[in-house]
Amino acid sequence: MEVDEIVVIPKTMEKFFGCSGKMVKPSIRTVKQIVEQIPKGKLYTLEQIKEKLAFDFNVQTACPASINKALLILSKEEKPICYWRVIKKKGELISKFPDGVEGHGLLLEIEGFEIDTSKKYPIVFEFRDKLAEIK
Repeated sequence: MEVDEIVVIPKTMEKFFGCSGKMVKPSIRTVKQIVEQIPKGKLYTLEQIKEKLAFDFNVQTACPASINKALLILSKEEKPICYWRVIKKKGELISKFPDGVEGHGLLLEIEGFEIDTSKKYPIVFEFRDKLAEIK
């Protein structure tokens, strides 16, 4: 998506989003601006990005599919930004990134993060301590 779009949450999706009202479908550029702010050695969760977008656009939520799509596109750019510093809400790695969770984990390990593979889904060890405050 090339522009940010505000839409009404369809009645059929209110339960999924946990609210009614409006949501933002962020552009790739908007998601990129957020991800570029993640300091080295820190992480953002998809949930943090969603909350920031909802706040910035004064809406109830942000479209997770649009965020995920933008991250996937950004991860495949010739000179990708630090997309690998984005994890799921419970610290899990993102399988849709290039080379799956293994590739995501490797990029995080290169930056000094420890990956716990003893769980059903690999997670960043003590990820809560590594979350950056989103501005």
